[in-house]
Amino acid sequence: MTRPDEPLVLGIETSCDETGIGIVRGSTLLADAVASSMDAHAAFGGVVPEVASRAHLEAMVPTIEQACSDAGVRLADVDAISVTAGPGLAGALLVGAASAKALALGLGKPLYGVNHLAAHVAVDVVEHGPLPEPMMSLLVSGGHSSLLLVPDITHDVRPLGQTIDDAAGEAFDKVARVLGLPFPGGPHIDRAAREGDRVAIDFPRGLSSRRDLERHEFDFSFSGLKTAVARWVETRERDGQPVPVADVAASFQEAVVDVLTRKAVAACAKEGVEDLMLGGGVAANSRLRALAEERCEAAGIRLRVPRPGLCTDNGAMVAALGAQMVMRGREPSRLDLPSSSAQPVTEVQV
Repeated sequence: MTRPDEPLVLGIETSCDETGIGIVRGSTLLADAVASSMDAHAAFGGVVPEVASRAHLEAMVPTIEQACSDAGVRLADVDAISVTAGPGLAGALLVGAASAKALALGLGKPLYGVNHLAAHVAVDVVEHGPLPEPMMSLLVSGGHSSLLLVPDITHDVRPLGQTIDDAAGEAFDKVARVLGLPFPGGPHIDRAAREGDRVAIDFPRGLSSRRDLERHEFDFSFSGLKTAVARWVETRERDGQPVPVADVAASFQEAVVDVLTRKAVAACAKEGVEDLMLGGGVAANSRLRALAEERCEAAGIRLRVPRPGLCTDNGAMVAALGAQMVMRGREPSRLDLPSSSAQPVTEVQV
């Protein structure tokens, strides 16, 4: 139930290939409109930055109009504009930032430039209510695999670990290509794995040995796993044997989610945190959700996972973080706020 005094915030997300426009009143989601250019990138086997930027330009106005229509509000009703300032593709971020600045200036509304990763955490307020403080967050996507301690989502996000090479989502895409599955690889591997045996092939678990844990306790590495899968498949093909796609997919997926969930639960235990939130596109993976739930229950940790549509990039998450900024009295960003493709997660607002 919304209150009339809660801020109405419009969020713009253009860090990669989705043009996302979200509208949130307080912590209530009113609209989440997304225009994806994924089909335009599929032929290339990955996201092409120039294609993404052009798609954002074409989709921006109609997606804003769609969100306003869905929410039943006018642009003039909005109390603040929130936009992803980084990290992401440089050109794509610039399209979103320029659009947000134009709206803020034209409407005379405050502007909040926010961090993409922090927004992935903040979106859970529209699903499960106020975020516990502190909370642990495991963010897993095509570009990021991070463990974050979050005492305050509006200004205090502390990285405990991150990927040192391929992110989990990137590894899913590359393994899917090896198996002849379409791009993006995550959903197709998830689907194929349901018919496979998770223990059929013993693929490596990166940075999990005792020596690795001393130096990279909460860091992730999936490059070696990706290479191991490719070599296993090449050996089968060279020997003239069929490749059991479902078993390879299931065994690879299990190696990824085993490491992710094991380290996330260990981080909660070490930091004395009782709440874990999963976010990012890979958090839509069914096996990751199931294993996280199983291990959190065993460890007495409360698990929060937004529905799949809120795990992938969307404007709702940006609007949600912007609304939190407004409600906590954070100062707006300057109209000349910069966009940064390498914005650190510790910089929640610019």
